[in-house]
Amino acid sequence: MQALYISGMKVLTFCGNSLRDLRAFPDTVRRVVGYQLEKVQNAQQPSDWKPMPSIGKGAQEIRVRDESGAFRVIIVARFSDAVYVRHCFQKKTQQTGKTDLDMATQRYRDLFRELDP
Repeated sequence: MQALYISGMKVLTFCGNSLRDLRAFPDTVRRVVGYQLEKVQNAQQPSDWKPMPSIGKGAQEIRVRDESGAFRVIIVARFSDAVYVRHCFQKKTQQTGKTDLDMATQRYRDLFRELDP
């Protein structure tokens, strides 16, 4: 996992290739996602999000749309010290793809194995 520290805020921790995937988003989308993640780090709700109980308790999907498409960032922010970015992807269809859901679910499980050895 890769962690980004900013004083006075929850730590932002990226799993697997989620940081690389986020960096591949268009510039405008990256800026919006960065702002939304900063809000979550400061214990605020993102502007457009939904809970993802199918992935696990406390999982949330941050939703961003622009002219290049729909983008999603799956996070777990239920802990007081960190926001865990589990998966970042661009949606290709109306429904979230099984591959993306499976990846986020597996990374959610991996998180709890890492936190509770």
